[in-house]
Amino acid sequence: MTIRNQDPIQLEQHGLSKRTNGLKGTLKVPGDKSITHRAIMLGGIAEGQTIVRNYLKSADCMSTVQCMRDLGVQIEERDDSLYIEGLGYSGLKEPDKVLDVGNSGTTIRLLSGLLAGLPIYTVLSGDSSIHRRPMSRVSDPLRRMGAKIIGRDGGRLAPLSINGGGTEGILYESPIASAQVKSAILLCGLHSSGTTTVTEPYLSRDHTERMLKGFGVEVRREGSTVEIQGRQTLKGTKVDVPADISSAAFMLAAAVITPNSHLTLMEVGLNPTRTGILDILERMGANVTIKNERVLTEEPIADLVVSTSNLKAVDIEGDIIPRLIDELPIIALLATQAEGTTTIKDASELRYKETDRIEAVAQQLRNIGIRVETTPDGMIIEGKQSIAGGDADSMGDHRIGMMLAVASCISDAPIKINNLSAVGISYPSFLADLDSLSE
Repeated sequence: MTIRNQDPIQLEQHGLSKRTNGLKGTLKVPGDKSITHRAIMLGGIAEGQTIVRNYLKSADCMSTVQCMRDLGVQIEERDDSLYIEGLGYSGLKEPDKVLDVGNSGTTIRLLSGLLAGLPIYTVLSGDSSIHRRPMSRVSDPLRRMGAKIIGRDGGRLAPLSINGGGTEGILYESPIASAQVKSAILLCGLHSSGTTTVTEPYLSRDHTERMLKGFGVEVRREGSTVEIQGRQTLKGTKVDVPADISSAAFMLAAAVITPNSHLTLMEVGLNPTRTGILDILERMGANVTIKNERVLTEEPIADLVVSTSNLKAVDIEGDIIPRLIDELPIIALLATQAEGTTTIKDASELRYKETDRIEAVAQQLRNIGIRVETTPDGMIIEGKQSIAGGDADSMGDHRIGMMLAVASCISDAPIKINNLSAVGISYPSFLADLDSLSE
């Protein structure tokens, strides 16, 4: 694999090669990004100290750390842990500058909810991709709770200006299954009067609900409805962050499609709202075994053993989509190596990620010789295609960058990947880890 990157230090550090003869070894991928974000925020509004172990030290999560520091929270990084001195919800201070979320959609949406309940003024901004991503799905229900939020295009786009406080609980029926929307409303509900209830069409990631319980908050859930009472106090705690299944997915895929591969991935988070990738791999006939299942800080984890597999095409649609929305780029690559034609539907949410991931994934696959047909809400991908190699670009999207790096493991010729440093958004050591497993 040849990389074009504007950061020469990254190039020297990773020393990557082209096609590999197999991936073998044992690996623990970095901590879960979604859980790290939430632990930092909840630790900041809890009373007392919170210790977050095995946190993900990525660009996105560091944006959340800096935003919480700008709100007055003392956070110390030591070894693989964060030591957070919580201020209590009412202890957050009005910042004297704009809160910069960088590239992190999770940071801006969840912080919007957290800040909407506080009687302080804040402005949230980020990079160019954040300024393109829809915010009304969060700002509209927060306004209904009483927060004053304005932004570009009638509040649909960032930057967002928030005059919070005086909020009341809400009964909200979300038109989409979105953990970010649900979490923003629940975080505002924590500092609101009355009861806050969120119902989704089907259950999205439930890391927020699980972690709130760990901080001592009473949370009630029935089906896809979750409810909390306002004015509850969070108590500092210890959070052990499991390995991120969305990051592990790329290593799983690499081992499945690369001949002579056998990997063990340790302590991977298996939250049932996130395991859609394992369900799809099973349906495709992949050789994946789950071992040593246990629970770590409210979250189920296990070790995953994976080896080279013969795959078959599947149709992917419906309520499984929210459980694998971040894994669809690598699933698209898996589909190119399966027997038959894979169809992905109901994934229009991909058009509102760091890029329009439907078009971006399809274009980058085409750049390396793959035939892909896009639809308004997904893709149609023929199987058993050869990857020719060629010039490609992450387009600033970490998951597309990692997908292309995995594709290089079996490409006929090198893949030249521009802007590969984007992988640092969620998996800073990805390139080094992939290289260390290659034979």
